[in-house]
Amino acid sequence: MKFADLHLHTRFSDGTFSPEELTGHARRLGFAALALTDHDSVEGCAPMAAACGAVGIEAITGTELTAEYNDTEVHLLGYFLDTQNQKLLTEIARFQSVRQDRIREMVAKLNQLKVPLEVESVFVLANCKSPGRPHVARALVQAGLVKNLDEAFARFLKKNRPAWVPKAKMSALEGVELIHQAGGLAVMAHPGLNRTDEIIPALVEAGLDGIECFHTKHSTAMSERYLEIADQFHLLVTGGSDCHGFSKGKPLIGTVKLPYEHVEKLKSKVGSRKSNAGAPVGSH
Repeated sequence: MKFADLHLHTRFSDGTFSPEELTGHARRLGFAALALTDHDSVEGCAPMAAACGAVGIEAITGTELTAEYNDTEVHLLGYFLDTQNQKLLTEIARFQSVRQDRIREMVAKLNQLKVPLEVESVFVLANCKSPGRPHVARALVQAGLVKNLDEAFARFLKKNRPAWVPKAKMSALEGVELIHQAGGLAVMAHPGLNRTDEIIPALVEAGLDGIECFHTKHSTAMSERYLEIADQFHLLVTGGSDCHGFSKGKPLIGTVKLPYEHVEKLKSKVGSRKSNAGAPVGSH
């Protein structure tokens, strides 16, 4: 039986593995297909494809976008994206600058609290265009200002803590459209974590293609419920570990093994959409 992991992060966002290291782990675990879904970035997709190609693993291009619908935060996974798509790259660059500004605001708040963290140290440690809170936490640990990541989040960085800054989000409907215009499939990530059940019908209406039923932090009961919802709304099913390497509570690759048949269904949807897009008007 072949398996895939369709939710993975690398150093190009807030993961600690390089695409090459991640591919090495996947090879040892016997995965047949991987999707790289870094936050607001497609930069790691080319090195990931090269590393996977060298060891005979199928690589799927992807990204993870933070969006919202009626004040509910929703994470959208885009799969089979054209990583050269100009509109996608322009929007991603905009999200990245918003992320960088958010880091500056968090560090300014820490400085007001007399925590002497330098913003430059966060950017150097992140060493990517899509920095996030885990990088601030790691910089605090590195500077000896907190004992560990948990303390960094609990004291300063969690929601409603003194250095927390809300994330600017795009509308979920725009997110679905952005993924579609880049040739991709739009999938709702870990609905059990974001508690996004009530907005699923609206996103289906907007063209949502699938839902992540299997996730490291979904219980068996949750996965079963999302499989039923996927069935009800004719949505594709995906799953992944949400591996960030050795940061952020360590969900590591290997914790979720999605049967490969789901990858085949995703590919067939992308294929049929492409052939329809190329068909002359009136030929359907």
